[in-house]
Amino acid sequence: MKTIVITGANTGIGFATAKKCVQSGHHVILACRNLEKAKQAKQQLDTLAQQHQAKVEIVQLELNSLQNVNDTANDILSRFHKIDVLVNNAGLLTPQLESTQDGFEKQIGVNYLAHYLWTLKLLPLLKKSDAGRIIHLASLMHLAGSIQFDQFKADDVTRYNGVKRYGNSKLANLLMSNVLAEKLKDTPITSNAIHPGGVDSEIYRDLPKYQYAVIKLFLIPPAKPAQLIHDIAFDPAWANRSGEYISLQTPAFKSRNAKDIQLARKLYDVSYDYVKQYLE
Repeated sequence: MKTIVITGANTGIGFATAKKCVQSGHHVILACRNLEKAKQAKQQLDTLAQQHQAKVEIVQLELNSLQNVNDTANDILSRFHKIDVLVNNAGLLTPQLESTQDGFEKQIGVNYLAHYLWTLKLLPLLKKSDAGRIIHLASLMHLAGSIQFDQFKADDVTRYNGVKRYGNSKLANLLMSNVLAEKLKDTPITSNAIHPGGVDSEIYRDLPKYQYAVIKLFLIPPAKPAQLIHDIAFDPAWANRSGEYISLQTPAFKSRNAKDIQLARKLYDVSYDYVKQYLE
């Protein structure tokens, strides 16, 4: 039985991935902001867990707060011997400029920086696995993104476009995957990123019904990216594959920025300075 930690595991791709891992007989930790929704998800998974001799647990994770990310990670470090798979799935798209509790523009703060801290905090447990796997949910939208180091803080944002900022955060996720692959090349841990495709999820269901009816024709069920994540997590064919970017539905196009390892290294170092109080 392997231990899998999934952020945002109470719905969408996260829940579908948790379900696949439970059906494979593993120990799944649902890291979720909303405890009530997490408990509902756990109830649905518990029956499967009994059938497949699996285990499901919940931890509360508020990616809007670096202090909470730190506290939850410390709780996991104190209670679990190892982690075999870390799935950085949770994310959001905010149409209006918002701030995290730490003052970061919300999309770069939640989608990227919180997961950066989360991953570095949990690396000691991943290193105890015989074959640790880190899987980042990136997006084709990274093609529209750039890394604006001078606008990480919400107060420094000069012009806000929600889709553009989402692209920035997804580019950051992809760069994080690449630089981690480089830093972990002499360990049994791999780091890979995926574009899950257009997935039928809550973000689209909030649209007007007529718009959702049209868009739904082009969406795929969460089970499809969940299967890809499951393959990367457990298939022996992925044992020595790291630093890759895989896409469902479309070719895995990478922007020039996404291929820039110097940019990835700079992003890693700048991000470390933001969170080092929790790591040193």
